[in-house]
Amino acid sequence: MLEHGAAPPAGATEPRPPAPGGLGTRLMRRKPVERLVAEGGQGEGGSLRRSMGMWQLTMISIGATLGTGIFVVLGEAVPDAGPAVIISFVIAGITALFSALSYAELAGSIPVSGSSYSYAYATLGELVAWVCGWCLILEYGVSVAAVAVGWGQYLNELLAGTVGFTLPDALSQPPGDGGYFNLPALVVVLLAMVFLLGGAKESARANTIMVAVKIVALLLFCGVAIQGVRSGNYADFMPLGMTGVSAAGATLFFSYIGFDAASTAGEEAKNPQRDLPRAIMLSLIIVTALYCLVAAIAVGAMPWKKFEGSEAALAGIMKDVSGQDFWAVLLAFGAVIAIASVVLTVLYGQTRILFAMSRDGLVPKVFSKVHAKTGAPRANTVIVSLFCGVLAAAIPLGQLADATSIGTLFAFALVNVAVVVLRYTRPNMARTFRTPFSPLFPVIGFLLCIYMMGSLDAITWIVFGVWMAVGLVVYFGYGMRRSRLATAEK
Repeated sequence: MLEHGAAPPAGATEPRPPAPGGLGTRLMRRKPVERLVAEGGQGEGGSLRRSMGMWQLTMISIGATLGTGIFVVLGEAVPDAGPAVIISFVIAGITALFSALSYAELAGSIPVSGSSYSYAYATLGELVAWVCGWCLILEYGVSVAAVAVGWGQYLNELLAGTVGFTLPDALSQPPGDGGYFNLPALVVVLLAMVFLLGGAKESARANTIMVAVKIVALLLFCGVAIQGVRSGNYADFMPLGMTGVSAAGATLFFSYIGFDAASTAGEEAKNPQRDLPRAIMLSLIIVTALYCLVAAIAVGAMPWKKFEGSEAALAGIMKDVSGQDFWAVLLAFGAVIAIASVVLTVLYGQTRILFAMSRDGLVPKVFSKVHAKTGAPRANTVIVSLFCGVLAAAIPLGQLADATSIGTLFAFALVNVAVVVLRYTRPNMARTFRTPFSPLFPVIGFLLCIYMMGSLDAITWIVFGVWMAVGLVVYFGYGMRRSRLATAEK
């Protein structure tokens, strides 16, 4: 339920941070909701600017979610589920929905830039918040690099179909895949950096245009491919049973990661209490509808067994149905724009999370310095962009890229817990959106996240464990002592 015009703090007052005590007390210190909201937008030397409405916020979440997944995922999921991959998309969407409901409630109640990091700080304590923020750095930072790596492949497809020229593998493939330096990966990250340095309003406008282009590209695919749909291709609808449908659903869940990106814009939204919950839910609905529509037409236009090993299934279907290369080239253009949009929005989210952590003293102050003219955290943006660009261009990511999934699921799980805790500790606080059937739905969301984390392979857990160990060393060596809550206690 949406309640108009409500402000986050109301009702019972937030308890003060605990007085100085033992180590356990310091690790559990919480940042009051009122203080989080009051500090919203404030950085070193300037403030973030509130310039985005609900539509721009929705486009940020769609931009971060609707990317490489739909362009390549069918080749992986259809062999598991057959034509019932449509149901798999619905199952994955429902799985994401439980966490999205929790995000929507907290985004409306605590409209700040830190996303789940800030929600955890207000409810679960500083150590848990740090762990959550560290997971988000893994999710956003590495996923930018992982997505950028694939941009060169689609760029080459577009170049081959238009000018008959492609970049050599040495300059368009990551190390380990036949290349030495992935130049396109670095270029797309630097292009995103340029937009972000111009300010949130300008980057949101660019993202809206790119999202519109990739939605039009997918709708064009549907318009062309529907001519090749044959009812016989749906005949054996669930060839591998519900087991296959469930397995495909687990694979497809990661196509929904990114719907939470709007929550990182809490301090740059004009009316965050009203618009953030709506943007999160609307983006998930739009993405799910597009996924199901594209999947239904794709499996109707091509027998499901032919999807095995097909990484460019949509382009192949358009070419087979139309008999022309033009449509496949057009789809490649859509994929190039789609990946660029993901890089832009995810990079934006990464900079805003670091902004919030820096303002709290947990990472260096340079990440919260705001340029007075543009209202953008310039130094933050440049540092993050160069790091992600070099990571994508020069370092083999391997299983590290898969670790983004486990970091995301862990953050989602914590958000579901935070909703229940905030309902218990602040029952009278005004909320512009309430997760229905709480605590049942948040508990279901939490259990689904834990289940999906358990389905990941051992090497992913090892990478995650190493990343967490490094994070704890950084926290105990730097963040715990320099935290603004710690210095306020002295």
